[in-house]
Amino acid sequence: MGPQPRPVGPSGRTVTLLFWLSAAGVLLAYAGYPLLMAVRARLRPQPVRRAAQTPVLDVVVVVHNGAAHLATKLANLMAQNYPVDAMRLHVVCDGCTDASAAIARACNGVQVHEFSQRRGKSACLADVVPQLRGELVLFTDVRQRVEAGAARALAAVLADPQVGAASGELMLEADGDYGRGVDAYWRYEKAIRKLESASGSLVGVTGALYCARRQALPAIPPGLVLDDMWIPLAMAAQGWRVVFEPAARAWDRAATDPLAEERRKRRTLAGNFQLIHRWPQLAIPGAHPLALRLWGHKWLRLLAPWLLLAMLLSSAWLALDGSRFFGLMLALQLGGWLTALAGRLLPGTARWLPVRLATAFASLNTSALIALPDYLRNRQAHLWQITPARDA
Repeated sequence: MGPQPRPVGPSGRTVTLLFWLSAAGVLLAYAGYPLLMAVRARLRPQPVRRAAQTPVLDVVVVVHNGAAHLATKLANLMAQNYPVDAMRLHVVCDGCTDASAAIARACNGVQVHEFSQRRGKSACLADVVPQLRGELVLFTDVRQRVEAGAARALAAVLADPQVGAASGELMLEADGDYGRGVDAYWRYEKAIRKLESASGSLVGVTGALYCARRQALPAIPPGLVLDDMWIPLAMAAQGWRVVFEPAARAWDRAATDPLAEERRKRRTLAGNFQLIHRWPQLAIPGAHPLALRLWGHKWLRLLAPWLLLAMLLSSAWLALDGSRFFGLMLALQLGGWLTALAGRLLPGTARWLPVRLATAFASLNTSALIALPDYLRNRQAHLWQITPARDA
């Protein structure tokens, strides 16, 4: 008879349980939740009742030193396939020290709201939104190009009396291998949003392009990092649906600088911690109608780096204890992390899809690991410089 495996003692059983619970959490975050949304969308679909309409629409662009993009953006918005007499453009200058305000004033029909002190986007919205009088409010960022039919498409969605807000779709033009990796992750993220919409409501909208009923908009507290999550979540708490409209598109370029993209991710993930800090009910199932979706889509991703670390350490412990199975699990994990490292240090390897995906996954989880201390150190995260990429 060959050597008998040593019995797994209490500590071994505990470590084994830790591995499987951690693995289950990671799988639920990245595969289980999308699958659950797909099943729910198939079994209990909630279609949107669209109808053509063109009510008065206020379009709001908040900028901080956006002169390089503003003239192009305003021309883009004026080219919308929407009645001119029903669309009002508002440019909100948040402590701009460049020519943003002058550029906006030079455009006929643009109302400029200028604030001398830089306070962040949410503080500007808190001041300007109560002054609006249109039936609908369309929010967009200064950098992205909006397709001509986007405003009509979003207005048609809001003809459904149950819908309070509608998110457009952000399309990325990917340059280079790293940019294609970012685009692959973004397409995965949009697929989840489409399933959430088909089965009920999104947990956040695309900050580059979304539209809401003015009278349903909540009070917007200053200092928010993620106003494009706070606003729809507050509307959902009042019983409104928040949906996704792929016919309304905005275009941007995928990030090509890994460091800039990671700074953007860290800011977004720090904003998730801020949401939980400011609104704890978002993490309590039953306290908010979308709390369970938030756990599946957002909060588990904040825990994922710690779960991945627990998987690595527990499998190493069990492998050293003689388990061939956990030796294989350890080897697979190390192989994945080394693949991601190769993608970062050897850019030529990123032409292979597995390397791009591993690099994007590692970057996301590394950013999530750093985001909590980022938030604890910097409560002024809403004033960080916006990097040339898109929302998470």
